[in-house]
Amino acid sequence: MLDLFTRMSAWLIPAIIVFIPLYAAFRKVPVYETFVEGAKDGFGTAIGIIPHLVGMMVAISMFRASGAMDMLLGFVRPLFDWLGVPSEVLPLGILRPLTGAGSLAFTADLIQTYGPDSMIGRIASTIQGSTDTTLYVLTVYFGAIGIRKSGYALKVGLFSDFVGFIAAIMICLYIFG
Repeated sequence: MLDLFTRMSAWLIPAIIVFIPLYAAFRKVPVYETFVEGAKDGFGTAIGIIPHLVGMMVAISMFRASGAMDMLLGFVRPLFDWLGVPSEVLPLGILRPLTGAGSLAFTADLIQTYGPDSMIGRIASTIQGSTDTTLYVLTVYFGAIGIRKSGYALKVGLFSDFVGFIAAIMICLYIFG
C-alpha cells in the first residue's frame, strides 16, 4: 500500500500542473494572458512588501544579536529539562513564529546533528509542520493590503504557534517516547 502512495505522489503534482492549463484552455480562458496578468500583480505586491520584510529582518537580527533569545531560553530551559523535553528544540519554538528560513535552517541543523530518527529530529520536524511563521505572515500579508490593526491576529497566531509547539512535543513523546 505504501508503494502505491509513493508512486501516486510522484505523478500527482505533474498531473495537476498539466491539468490546470488544459482545463482552462477547454473553458476558453486565455491561459498565458491570465498568467502574465497575475505575474504583473505579483510583482507589484513584491515591491510593496519589501519595506515590511526589511523591518522584520532587522528586528529578528536585533533580537538574536542582543542576547534576548539566549536570556529567554535560560528562563525556560529548566522547566523543559524537568519535564523531560529535549532543550535543543527550544530555540525552534522561538524562531518558528519569527522566520521560516531561520527555523528551517535550525531544524536542518538539528536533524544533521542528531539524526532524522532521533527524538530531537522528530520533534523538530513536527514543530516545523505544526506551527507557522506568524510574524512573517502578519508583516507581509497585512502590510501588503494595508491592515494596521493586527493585535487580535497576532494574539491568535502566537497562541496557535504555542499550542502547535506543545502539541508537537507531546505527540512525539507519546508516540516515539
